[in-house]
Amino acid sequence: MMLVAAAFVAGFVDAIAGGGGLITLPALTLAGLDPVSAIATNKLQGSFGAGSALRTYARAGHLEWPDAWPLALLAGLGAVAGALLVSHVPLRWLAAAMPFALILIALYFGFAPRIGNVATRPRMGVRAFTLTIAPLVGFYDGVFGPGAGSFYMLGFVALLGFGIVKATAYTKAANFASNLAALATLSLTGHVYWSLGLAMGVAQFFGARIGAHAAIKNGARLIRPMLVTICLLLAARLAWSQL
Repeated sequence: MMLVAAAFVAGFVDAIAGGGGLITLPALTLAGLDPVSAIATNKLQGSFGAGSALRTYARAGHLEWPDAWPLALLAGLGAVAGALLVSHVPLRWLAAAMPFALILIALYFGFAPRIGNVATRPRMGVRAFTLTIAPLVGFYDGVFGPGAGSFYMLGFVALLGFGIVKATAYTKAANFASNLAALATLSLTGHVYWSLGLAMGVAQFFGARIGAHAAIKNGARLIRPMLVTICLLLAARLAWSQL
């Protein structure tokens, strides 16, 4: 029951600012799952939350599917490549660098004056972003994972000039695809606890639905401070794990 409750809260948080794994991964580990099984099961239940949030944002008109589906596809392919090559990637270097990267993202969203609900001038075309940034972040999500949503948000806002609600919607599209792709890859290893993951997934679905509605209603005044908070918490958790 505690894991289901944790999944509901994680779904709510993740639909607004990402970082739901901050809640569910430690909970799964404390429940006795080994690290690989915890990650694999987390991908299963997280897919429900990302899918629920994506559906809510799409129905509210914050996604343009001709742009969104190629981006999601490339993010998913990147995640598959990352999951397949995880044993060849220097994860220790990634884990050491991530706290600094997340702090910089928090500073950007905390202090950049132009970030809000209204779109700004893009610095990069959607096609170029889809072919480069989307698969790169997807690859990172398949290899390591923490903070992937924050990297997507940074790209959508800083490079494509999206308003923060639209950026959150597109982040959920990319997260949903990379979650499914990583889950499909990890399920081949037999590490997914299906019954537990599905039960948590139902709770994630409803938590994410409520969170997405809250983000759509409140916009930047809710998303921005939560995103800064999640980035700093992720940075602290990763730094602590290195110590």
